[in-house]
Amino acid sequence: MADTKIGAYICKGCGLGERLDTDKLESIASGEGKAAICRQEEFLCQQSTVDKIQADIDNEGINRVVIGACSRRAKFEAFNFESTCVSRVNLREGVIWVRPDTEEAKEATQEMAEDYIRMGCTEVKFMSPPSASQEQSVNKHLLVVGGGITGMTSAIEASKAGYQVSIIEKTSQLGGVAGQLHRKVPSRMPYASPQDNGIDDLNNQISANSNITVYLNSTTTKTSGAPGRFSVDITTESGSTTTENFGAIIQASGFTPYDANKLPEFAYGKTPDVVDQLGLEKLAQEANGTPIKRPSDGKVVENVMFIQCAGQRSDKEDHLSYCSGHCCSTSIKQAMYFKESNPNCDAAVLYTDLRTPGAGGEDFYRSAQRKGVTFTKGIAKEVVAGDNQHTIKFTDLILNDEVDLAVDMVVLATGMLPNSGVNIDAPPAEEGSVEIPVESILNLDYRQGKDMPQLVHGFTDSHFICFPYETRRTGIYTAGPVRRPMDINQAIDDATGAAMKAIQAIENSALGKAAHPRSGDLSFPSFRMEGCTQCKRCTVECPFGAINEDEKGYPSYNESRCRRCGTCMGACPVRVISFENYSVDSVGQQIKAVNVPIPDEDDENAVAKPRILTLACENDAYPALDMAGMNRIQHSAYVRIIPVRCLGSVNTIWVTDALNSGYDGVVLLGCQKGENYQCHFVKGSEIAHYRMSKVNDTLTTLNLEKERVATYEVAITDIQRIPQLIDDMAKTIEDIGTSPLKF
Repeated sequence: MADTKIGAYICKGCGLGERLDTDKLESIASGEGKAAICRQEEFLCQQSTVDKIQADIDNEGINRVVIGACSRRAKFEAFNFESTCVSRVNLREGVIWVRPDTEEAKEATQEMAEDYIRMGCTEVKFMSPPSASQEQSVNKHLLVVGGGITGMTSAIEASKAGYQVSIIEKTSQLGGVAGQLHRKVPSRMPYASPQDNGIDDLNNQISANSNITVYLNSTTTKTSGAPGRFSVDITTESGSTTTENFGAIIQASGFTPYDANKLPEFAYGKTPDVVDQLGLEKLAQEANGTPIKRPSDGKVVENVMFIQCAGQRSDKEDHLSYCSGHCCSTSIKQAMYFKESNPNCDAAVLYTDLRTPGAGGEDFYRSAQRKGVTFTKGIAKEVVAGDNQHTIKFTDLILNDEVDLAVDMVVLATGMLPNSGVNIDAPPAEEGSVEIPVESILNLDYRQGKDMPQLVHGFTDSHFICFPYETRRTGIYTAGPVRRPMDINQAIDDATGAAMKAIQAIENSALGKAAHPRSGDLSFPSFRMEGCTQCKRCTVECPFGAINEDEKGYPSYNESRCRRCGTCMGACPVRVISFENYSVDSVGQQIKAVNVPIPDEDDENAVAKPRILTLACENDAYPALDMAGMNRIQHSAYVRIIPVRCLGSVNTIWVTDALNSGYDGVVLLGCQKGENYQCHFVKGSEIAHYRMSKVNDTLTTLNLEKERVATYEVAITDIQRIPQLIDDMAKTIEDIGTSPLKF
């Protein structure tokens, strides 16, 4: 602390000089904030002013900078001073843009700005410039697990970028399910007819590429390490094992078709003339452009019915509740097999909703209509197998009629089951139930389990909106139908995206930088061993498996796995975990720096000035607050907002300290949790809500009402709702009265 020298710089642009007493702000920064240099500038972000700040850093020994101007989310590059801690005081979006420009509101607006200056000067005192650990290493070798079209595409794209790639495929050839297809849904104009499946071309590219190594009949039997230094045991079918080191991993383990034997009502297994979509691909390959013959007797098929959503989009037991994404387009393609080889064949598709994703989906559907494919809206009830023909019983949803239709063949559009491996989050099996063995894909040497955490329906966990390829295992990315239901064209795009993310992980890990969403952050958690109680809460709660225990039971951090969310810091009951640029003190001291007015009991006309602390997640809640300011949506002047990395990083001591310091209310704003979570750190918001559910005990101890603390799930689009939540707390305080702890 003795070497800390603060420079505080206050902007007068964007209306700040007209709305605020910047002289008073400068006085507070230099007096209470102990800033060695304090200046006001017309526009802090102009290059000449930025150069002045840099000169103070270079020549005057300034090593902590406080910028009183716009939000930390604006002008990031302008105020990014290398090796210098910067605190951004949000006077524009967070003060003048959320307050009315009236004489009556001026005093409260000024008080907000003054408190934020106090908080900024205090925060920066408890920050240190982060530096990378000594754990990082460079390894530009990428591992792809799975040799289907997704894995092959990922390998080729990464190789084009100059990276060495190894593909591990458990079967004897590359291609996966796509390799079993006669042809595929078109991916280019005019989207009129099925095209070659493309596997031969990908195989030729891989064979001719010296940067790509292929391990066939092989599996990963152990995966350990971290980004930049993964160690993987590759075991062949014969049992021999090779250990290779990799910088990042892509899991492209694909899917398994839904078992049509679970659909006895459709006569699957009772007659060979009822097949699933892969079964028809085999028949089309055998026909090789000639009319397709049915398996039972070799008769050329004259009429065929495709039943969509067979065993899927259904809440029946053993059915899939979701749409598998590709089935409608696949049925359209397969109906064309029949029409192109035998125009007189009657090919019909029975559907409830027809879904053809992608740019050419509608064109492909129209092309099938022009070729004579019939589309019937209805619900299939039963297939009755016969000697010469088979009868489909269905409800025609257009005519509202029950129909019996005789056909030569039936094709069931069944769904896909992801090859995700062991579900580490699955609840323990009930006593007496049968456990179904699942083959591990990665065999991870992580304390939290052998495979990727799964979200719903067995697909690997990922933030499906913001970071679709990311998993809860840093440096390991998933792509293709193991991540979500999709068709081939989507899987190819997915493969390219995952390759780019894996390359980013390799490069970041080489520099000791964090992955998303704090990409580039050099900080990582440290702890005071002498204060650690070995409770293991940090180890258990880390969403990313970044913490193990050493031989003595103390936390052992793996910097390359860490996402810098701070969940471990929030979990620690003795507050010994911190980051160089984000800690219990850097937030806690801001809370204490706020001027909490004490009511004058002798003045009957005194106006109560409550103080409400808001801890807002920097990923969704804080941007929404900024956008509320941009839209001039006003909220209470009594709130003091502190952005946090994740609600999971909130230590309950902050809430306790705020209440003990005389704050009247506390509002926590985090991301949506649960299956459709929006938390950028996956589990942070969920963990925070659990912690805060126990805060009532603290309130009871302090003899305070439980309404004084509220935790909300919010979205980045809640620019109207979040200011209202703040105002709701202000109204609650008005109703129940200011905190008795002020007196």
